[in-house]
Amino acid sequence: MRIIIPSHIWEYVIATTLIILVPGPSVLFTIARAIAWGRMIAVATVLGNGLGVYLISIAVALGLGPILQHSALAYHGVQWFGGAYLIYLGYGAIKESAAHAEDMRSVSESRPSIPKTIRQGFIVGVLNPKTVVFFAAILPQFTDREKGHLSAQLILLGTIFAVIAFISDSLWGILAGTFREWLSTDVKRLIRMRVTGGVIMILLGIFTILNSFR
Repeated sequence: MRIIIPSHIWEYVIATTLIILVPGPSVLFTIARAIAWGRMIAVATVLGNGLGVYLISIAVALGLGPILQHSALAYHGVQWFGGAYLIYLGYGAIKESAAHAEDMRSVSESRPSIPKTIRQGFIVGVLNPKTVVFFAAILPQFTDREKGHLSAQLILLGTIFAVIAFISDSLWGILAGTFREWLSTDVKRLIRMRVTGGVIMILLGIFTILNSFR
């Protein structure tokens, strides 16, 4: 399969990095495991989850690419849906920030092995229905129909997402494992991070919708 570089690749990298940096449920779960069991378990969790999410991104790319290639209406419709979905995610991050922060502190299972941790993370990543919606809504916005091979473009974007997500989430886990006491004693810090991230996602969603009319 040919490697096609979309024209908006750097905009995608910036937008993806901002989205991934927002401490969502998967990041909070990673932080929870880091606080409970340390850095190795946190990184293993991220690795398993990333493999599951990447598998979903490939499935979405292979199924969605041909549709977007042959339908301009579907192509622009996905852009509008993607912007609306980002706004929805941002609103949810703000609304549920306190609940997610409290959930992060409630891990009480016995320490799992590394292989079991990777397997658990993979199952969580591959069975999350929101992952399918996320990739279907976000990735197509940064493709170029004129260049063709949309499936190849979507796979490239999914790969970039997986790499950035693994690096970012692993850093969260390592930092959380290093500063376990500091993070576990003040829930307000996590709430503030979630609210800030929610605002960023809402702004990205608005920009995406406006940009689709250009």
